[in-house]
Amino acid sequence: QVQLVESGGGLVQPGGSLRLSCAASRSIFSINSMGWYRQAPGKQRELVADMPSGSSINYADSVKGRFTISRDNAKNTVYLQMNSLKPEDTAVYFCNAKITRGNILYTYWGQGTQVTVSS
Repeated sequence: QVQLVESGGGLVQPGGSLRLSCAASRSIFSINSMGWYRQAPGKQRELVADMPSGSSINYADSVKGRFTISRDNAKNTVYLQMNSLKPEDTAVYFCNAKITRGNILYTYWGQGTQVTVSS
């Protein structure tokens, strides 16, 4: 089991940058996948970026070239650097962790952090 706490959201103008942080309650070294999702009003939650252990990083097409996901195992923290932000990036951003035990996949979510891109 793992608890996830996001931070770093806020209001930013179009073209600006934000860095989100996701602090985990335990070592993330052995977590199978860490990632970020977002949910805009009236829309389904969607993948932004994730880092499966031993696999390549995945980005949503809409954020490729603008967002970068990274991790610091020593701090048990995952980051999402968001540059060149657009109004359509406005959403609640959720940290996600997936842990596999045998053939069972456990999924954990943070409480979310609001990102608003507006002039």
